[in-house]
Amino acid sequence: MLFNKNLLAIPQLLCAAALFCSCSNADSKAAGNKNSSDSTQTEQAEVEKVNPFEPVDSAKYHKLQKYLANGDTTGKWPVKKDVLPGNGAILPFNRIIAFYGNLYSKKMGALGEYAPKQMWKMLDAEVAKWNKADSVIKAIPAIHYIATVASGTPGKDGKYINRMPDKQIDSALTIAKMHNAIVFLDIQVALSNLRAELPRLEKYLKLPNVHLGIDPEFSMKTGARPGTKIGNYDAVDVNYASEYLAKLVKENNLPAKILVVHRFTQGMVTNYQNFKLRKEVQIVMHMDGWGEPELKKGTYRNHLYKEPVQFVGFKIFYKNDLKKAPNRLMTPDELMKLTPKPIYIQYQ
Repeated sequence: MLFNKNLLAIPQLLCAAALFCSCSNADSKAAGNKNSSDSTQTEQAEVEKVNPFEPVDSAKYHKLQKYLANGDTTGKWPVKKDVLPGNGAILPFNRIIAFYGNLYSKKMGALGEYAPKQMWKMLDAEVAKWNKADSVIKAIPAIHYIATVASGTPGKDGKYINRMPDKQIDSALTIAKMHNAIVFLDIQVALSNLRAELPRLEKYLKLPNVHLGIDPEFSMKTGARPGTKIGNYDAVDVNYASEYLAKLVKENNLPAKILVVHRFTQGMVTNYQNFKLRKEVQIVMHMDGWGEPELKKGTYRNHLYKEPVQFVGFKIFYKNDLKKAPNRLMTPDELMKLTPKPIYIQYQ
C-alpha cells in the first residue's frame, strides 16, 4: 500500500416574491395572446441556443482512445461503455499537466511552494517534456488548487475542514490566467460531504475553464479524524458529483467538464462498475500515491488498469518519490509505456 499524503492543519477560515393580479375578460384575453406570443419566442430562443464550443470529432476521439489503450488486448481498454463527449471536450485531444497545491501552504505542493513566476517556469518545463515525449497528444498546463482542505482540528462546525475564502480561489484563477491554463478546484470533504460542499464552488464551476477534483482519502464517512485513516467514495458519490457538473454544463451552455477522482488503494473507490458516464463530464481516475517507480506502477496496474472507468491520471511527487531507492522521479518516457497511457499528469 502506498503511503497517504501529508495532511496539513491550517487555520480555520472563514424569494423573490411573485406578484399576482386579477384581470377582466378583455384583459385576460389580451394576456392570453401575449403569453402565447412569449411562449413562441421562448421556444424559438431555445432552438437557436447552440453550444458555442467546438463539436467533438468522433473519429479522432476513438482513434486517440485506442492510442491511449497502448495495445491492450484484454478488452478493458478502451472502455466498452465509453460515451462521446459534448462540445469543447479537452480529453483525449490534450494531455493535462497540472501543478497541485494550496496558496496558504508550502508543504502541500508546488502551487503553494513557489512564487507564481518560478512556478510557471517549472510547469512550462514539464509541459515541454511531455510534448517532446508524445507528439500525438498535445500537453497543456493546468492549476489544481485545493479549495476545500481537510484539517486535523474540528473547527467551529466540527467537520475538520477548512474552506478557502473566495479571494484565495480568485488568486488561483489569476495565476492560471497568466498562461491561459485551465483550473481544477479540489474538494477534501473530511466529515462533511459533497452535497454540502459543491454548492460553495458552483459560481466557479460555471466558468468554462474550471473543472473539479474530489479526494476519497479525506472523505471520512466513519467519523474518523482526517489523516488517521484513508477515506472512501462509492460510485454513488462519484455519480453525484458527475451529475452535479452535467447539470451545470447543460444549464449554462458550457464545454464538457472534467472530474478527477484521486485513488491509491483498493478501498478508496468502490463499485467502479456502477459509474455513470455522461457526455457532459469526462472522468479521470488519478493514481495519487507516492513511492518508488515499481511501487507506483504496481498501484497503477492493480487499481486503475484493472478497474477501467474512462481516463487515467498519474501523480509525481517532487519530494516523496525520492525517499526510497532508486531515489528518482519517473519520466514522461516511462509513463508513456504504461497501459493505458495517462492523460492527466499531476505534480506535487
